[in-house]
Amino acid sequence: MLSRLASLAVHRRRLVLILSTVGFILITAVSGPVMNVLSAGGYTDPDAESSVASDILEDRFDTGEPDFILLVTPRQGTVDDPETARVGRELTEELRDQDGVASVTSYWSGRRSADLRAEDRKAALVLARLSGDDTRAEKTAKKIAPKLTGERDGVRVVSGGSTEANRQASERVEKDLLRAEGVAVPITLVLLVLVFGSGMAALLPLAVAGVSIVGSLALLTVIAQFAPVSVFATNLTTALGLGLAIDYSLFIVSRYREERGKGRDNATALRISMTTAGRTVLFSSLTVLLSLAALLVFPLYYLTSFAYAGIGVVLFAVLGALVVLPALLALIGDRIDKFDLGAALRRRRKPEATEDGFWHRLATGVMRRPWPVLTVVLLALAVLVAPFTQASYGLPDDRSMAKDADAAVVGQALREDFPSLAGAGLDIVLDGRLPDDRALSGYAQRVSRVAGIERVDTATGSFAEGRQVAPPVPGAEKAFTDGKGAWMSAKTETEPYSEAGEKMVADVRGISPPSGTDAKVAGLAAGYVDTMDALLAALPYALLIIGVLTFVLLFLFTGSVLIPVKAIVLNLLSLTATFGAMVFVFQNGHLRWLVGDFTVTGQIDVTTPILMFCIIFGLSMDYEVFLLSRIREEYDRTGDNTLAVAHGLESTGRLITAAAGLLALFFIALISAGFTPVKILGLGTALAILMDAAVIRGLLVPAFMRLAGRANWWAPAPLRTVYRKFGFHHEAPPEPATAQADAREPAQPAAR
Repeated sequence: MLSRLASLAVHRRRLVLILSTVGFILITAVSGPVMNVLSAGGYTDPDAESSVASDILEDRFDTGEPDFILLVTPRQGTVDDPETARVGRELTEELRDQDGVASVTSYWSGRRSADLRAEDRKAALVLARLSGDDTRAEKTAKKIAPKLTGERDGVRVVSGGSTEANRQASERVEKDLLRAEGVAVPITLVLLVLVFGSGMAALLPLAVAGVSIVGSLALLTVIAQFAPVSVFATNLTTALGLGLAIDYSLFIVSRYREERGKGRDNATALRISMTTAGRTVLFSSLTVLLSLAALLVFPLYYLTSFAYAGIGVVLFAVLGALVVLPALLALIGDRIDKFDLGAALRRRRKPEATEDGFWHRLATGVMRRPWPVLTVVLLALAVLVAPFTQASYGLPDDRSMAKDADAAVVGQALREDFPSLAGAGLDIVLDGRLPDDRALSGYAQRVSRVAGIERVDTATGSFAEGRQVAPPVPGAEKAFTDGKGAWMSAKTETEPYSEAGEKMVADVRGISPPSGTDAKVAGLAAGYVDTMDALLAALPYALLIIGVLTFVLLFLFTGSVLIPVKAIVLNLLSLTATFGAMVFVFQNGHLRWLVGDFTVTGQIDVTTPILMFCIIFGLSMDYEVFLLSRIREEYDRTGDNTLAVAHGLESTGRLITAAAGLLALFFIALISAGFTPVKILGLGTALAILMDAAVIRGLLVPAFMRLAGRANWWAPAPLRTVYRKFGFHHEAPPEPATAQADAREPAQPAAR
């Protein structure tokens, strides 16, 4: 197939490029509205108990936790001053009249609840619940927030709440992404010229990246018409799209130049490049795609969105690398070295012999002393791993945003001045039938005894510490019951993302509900528990998918049983060390001078390590396949394991390091984001990529392969039969032509 693609690229290159251009224009048109159809949020399981309870509260009882909050602060005086009270009442009515607002309450409506006023009377709240799903609620918040916030007659109004935080985070991420691209792209363009050795060659990965990024965004736009897609997936699309484009282009272009340097004609060099490097790219892309596809097993659309983005990036990157890039190479031909700023320098420099190159010397040096190298590197990685054992997890909230964001300001005010609202409490739905007053009161009394719960309000009154403390308020029966059941509101004093919060939810769920009813618990703490349970339930399947499929693919690629096991173990070690570093920085709050200020909560977002695992594991295997392809090719030629490892590392070391450095640059640019999970993703992925390229590939792989010797290539007889029949077999390139009439200087390899 790849030989036919090479032939098509040579003989129909103009047709291929014309069709590719038309296709690119079409997918660009489709991808245009992508930012308008994506959503923030997606951190909860829609089928979990807490989500079902929330749906019942909204559908049957027309209630639920407020997700849009206005913090009202007078410049002078208190919230009870007549002018401030007037503004508060006007805000309440104006908010109530907006489309998409299901319910509104405030300090100035009805009885003035002390819960909605700061103790010093310098601030008060207007609470609203927006109707519809996350996407619809976010659109409502986007429409109403500018109308209601700002300065009003000496009163400052800022907006927050979960939905408004999602909206603000979404807008901030879009701006951060544009800023990161503005910094990273110019630097990348300069480095591409240095890495690819000429201005003309440096343009090739940009063509592949354009196809990959725009194609993935178009895919996200289409998927968003049928399922929610997180806006944060665009961060991965840009960074991974450019990174894979550079990886694949660098590998194919370098092999093409190598073959041209041996004196082969354009068509032959392109065919060999496609059947060797091109085949490696195709195989490598499968490892990346499968690692990212494993995110599909998780029920949170925040994670599945990254799977959609990653799958789209890989598919379109392969399309660009194996269809568009060969046609461009066939069209450019000898002009690939045009605008070569280093040509004069290379003409004066004596070409290096392969055995004298840096990576060859490094590999042979490591293989002379494998045990000392292993000992030192593993001890260093162990130091990085240590903090990971103390990891504590939570979910993103307003504290994940920049401290000056409006939603962060409101969230901090809730924790400091409105503690009864900070945890958002628990809502308990009794579904199935309406219990009698005695059963309902008895259940409320038992719930009120749970540690962390201050008061329980329901149709029969208010309860605290196992006894009734207040009679039912007027209209309580209508508000808290319907013909199919009842619900109750529990005010809490417990941090929802904590062990105490988890225990509180477990204790409430452990109380037997009234006969004939089924109790369902909602609220932030309950949602956190359900999210953790959903992630833990899906995680083994994701690990199994990645582990088994990676093993199978690497076995089919190498014919070895040991090499896939070695690759998986080393990748896990590198990943764990990266996670440890992330705990040290973001959970413990170190190095904020380096990564930018953020709110230290003592926790890290639980979804980020999962996301990083799938991304980094796929990229690590990407580089592993590049290295193994040249090692296996040399081993098949010589049968010498040590020579094959040294030659393979020399052939790919500079390519892998250059590609990793350029990809890491884009992820490093994400550190400037005003959303902590994006900072973690950026720094963690960049660190892991650089560690993998330099430490794992440069030191640990040669050491392990030297110690294993010929056992590297061992497999039991039945598996050898499978490999002979279905495995990836490296084609030996034909000998180069003895003479070429071409008088030009041979194309130079990529800059070292």
